[in-house]
Amino acid sequence: MIGWTRHTPRWAVISACGIAAVLLFVGASAHAADLLRHGLHPYDWAPGWLNLYWSSLALFDTLAAVFLIRGKRRGTDLARAVMATDLVADWYAVHGIQHSNFAAQPGLQRLTVFAALVLGTAPFIRRHLTN
Repeated sequence: MIGWTRHTPRWAVISACGIAAVLLFVGASAHAADLLRHGLHPYDWAPGWLNLYWSSLALFDTLAAVFLIRGKRRGTDLARAVMATDLVADWYAVHGIQHSNFAAQPGLQRLTVFAALVLGTAPFIRRHLTN
């Protein structure tokens, strides 16, 4: 790891973890609401595997947020895995299934910014968290 990442200020670590945790809880709430309203297949236009993946995010988003709040490294690891896979899944859904584009999808735009935040800050904050 690059030496200067060791000098990340504590307030930056706490802020990044807090912002990511809040936004992960927002995502978990949306996925949980879809589960409660529509079951494991809330999007009839999407294939079953994609519906199951999105439904599983109700659990994985929550776990990542809780780990981040507790200051655990596995929180950054899980958040990175969730954001990377969710971003790929959503890009596939928008372009491959819906035949839409980035400019027409504000949800994908927000997810892309959040993924950039998580993926970009994780290396700087991970070393400051506990096992």
